[in-house]
Amino acid sequence: MAGTMGRRLHGKVALVTGASRGIGKATAEALAAEGAEVVLAARSEAALAALAGALQEAGGRAHVAPVDLADEASILNLAGVVKDRCGRLDILINNAGVAHPALLEQTATSDWDRCMAVNARGAFILCRETIELLRQAEPGYIVNISSVVGVKGYANQIAYSASKHALRGMSIALAEELRGDNIRVHVICPGGVGTELVHAMRPDINRAELIAPEEIAELVVYLVTRTGNGVVDEIRIRRETSGPWF
Repeated sequence: MAGTMGRRLHGKVALVTGASRGIGKATAEALAAEGAEVVLAARSEAALAALAGALQEAGGRAHVAPVDLADEASILNLAGVVKDRCGRLDILINNAGVAHPALLEQTATSDWDRCMAVNARGAFILCRETIELLRQAEPGYIVNISSVVGVKGYANQIAYSASKHALRGMSIALAEELRGDNIRVHVICPGGVGTELVHAMRPDINRAELIAPEEIAELVVYLVTRTGNGVVDEIRIRRETSGPWF
């Protein structure tokens, strides 16, 4: 990344959850490459520290902020870290997610609760707790990473599908609520990205056919840097080898 830092997001602060790997890591790298100051949030402090070091070596600015999105107190602490360290927030990327690949009768209530807590409830709390900072941005952006299963459903993905539908539904309602607040709410629904989560959920998919996390990161950057009167509410992106128009 050295020597490639851009300026389109210079002076902006972005918070990325699930930043230690996969889509979150690629997104944090892409936002930093555009000049954003990035708050890196995930459970693995060691992985976040390694990423922050790499971003800083490349000339970027990054903060390590460990968080457990299943724990409301931890999320409240994260919101406080953003306010105390950065004093502003322009871009919120709700990316962190967990999955439980199992049929309905093999899904314990605790498995359902964890998927809902991390994938939907955590994003809800984080939006609520950072909304005042985002209102001060010009403009503010919320990008929620849902999934193909937030639009349709798959067997063996009951809890995960429900949580991603919930995240997408919340995003649609929130976009309506924030129309007058100069905050844009976007949803990205990827299908089949080369991440550890997808490998665990769909081991049957040829890894060479999966979407690269960097492709999703490119879409995030597009959403938070584009100009004009048009608004892109949702982006759906699928594997080239999958069926069209999910």
